[in-house]
Amino acid sequence: MSSNVSKIPLVKSAMLSMQRLSWEQGVAALALYELEGLSDDLVRLCEATLARLAADDGLAEPLAMGEHLIALHKKLGKAEYKEVIDKLYYYLKYEAARGDDGLLFHFDRSWAGHRLWVDAYYITPAFFCKYGDVEEAMIQIKGLKKHLFNQPIGLLNHKWDDKKKEFERNDFWGLVNGWALVGITRVISILDEEHKDSDSYDKDRRYLISYLLDILHGCLTFQRDDGLFYDILDNPQSFIETNMSQMLAYTIYKGVKAAYLNKEYLIFADNAREAVHNKVDKYGFVRDVCGMPSFSSPGIAVEGQAFFLLMEASKRDLYKQSMNDT
Repeated sequence: MSSNVSKIPLVKSAMLSMQRLSWEQGVAALALYELEGLSDDLVRLCEATLARLAADDGLAEPLAMGEHLIALHKKLGKAEYKEVIDKLYYYLKYEAARGDDGLLFHFDRSWAGHRLWVDAYYITPAFFCKYGDVEEAMIQIKGLKKHLFNQPIGLLNHKWDDKKKEFERNDFWGLVNGWALVGITRVISILDEEHKDSDSYDKDRRYLISYLLDILHGCLTFQRDDGLFYDILDNPQSFIETNMSQMLAYTIYKGVKAAYLNKEYLIFADNAREAVHNKVDKYGFVRDVCGMPSFSSPGIAVEGQAFFLLMEASKRDLYKQSMNDT
């Protein structure tokens, strides 16, 4: 499907047709939040998440909706939103299992209660920052970097077993490096929007931008000429994957709009975006992302739909700013 007609309604409709776990609800909500603001559809997603929250035994993953609950509480003033937000924060801050260096483990389940995942970059720091605990957000960001970031390559490994003190998965998976890019981008945005008066604002922002650039450059090293990436970024034997390109484009459009990335990066974002548009089928599904439920082969996924919408929203916002500046 290569028509110039907007694909946004189709992609959104396909996204909302899928069943979602809490983290999938969260990424869908972020897409609607940046695309439409505090809309009725966002309220519906939040209400559905609250209805099933008790059945979700993850640790970090329910937090994917936390940022949007905070924003909606400020708008609607619903007491039940505030109650859930405070419970999530209190549990994560004071009761949840952590490693010796204060890092939150990704799950509460006994089989995984000592594992760190890159995915947490997208979930935990943004919630802490939105709640007002910037210090905790930075602890999590810096700690995950210590355990998972390969400085010479500029990429993140996926999983660290803190009990065995070794990588559980020692691959440079494109998808999770994309999660890290997006998560750090979101924290920078929240800092800019809500914490400019913080004593640590300038220091934290400089650190985050420097780290973001390290990961971004690591990823760009492996971008294909067609704008896409291999599933394992440095492994041409892995399949060609779509979602990383959307996440990278989103990161670049947001960074250029906020003026911490220069416009020379846009060529990489635009190349990625063009490739992604060619992956949208007539039903609105973004094809050849890491497919659910195992994410180990090309397919479709809620996050693949959501990041198309996020990419388009960030491109739109950048264009609007450029028009206003002229």
